[in-house]
Amino acid sequence: MSDKKLEIGIIGKQEAVVEEKYTAKAMGSGGLEVFATPAMIAFCEKTALESVKEYLDESTSTVGTKVNIAHLAATPVGMKVSCETKLVEIDRRRLVFSVVVYDEKEKIAEGMHERFIVDNAKFVEKAKAKGLCV
Repeated sequence: MSDKKLEIGIIGKQEAVVEEKYTAKAMGSGGLEVFATPAMIAFCEKTALESVKEYLDESTSTVGTKVNIAHLAATPVGMKVSCETKLVEIDRRRLVFSVVVYDEKEKIAEGMHERFIVDNAKFVEKAKAKGLCV
């Protein structure tokens, strides 16, 4: 088990540059070359995941289970984006994060994200039990 204690208030921060592969047009979620909502959501999930990783036992991880994030403004290719998550609630294995994303000009997203702490081996076995994994 990690020596660090998982507690409310943990902050996660990440930065990235919007690349063509992260556009709505490239991802198929729209027809324009701006930061895609699915890419922005993945960026938020990764930021939350990374923020609590060091607080978990090596045999556990977190999986995203709920996203309620408003994408407020478009961001062009080449612009830097930053995400900040804050752990605002812990209910046994359920973790709730507030999320805010900015580009170089303005806030582009805000909302909430939920993750659950899972036992890695049990989680993978349950997925394999569906019979499609080799």
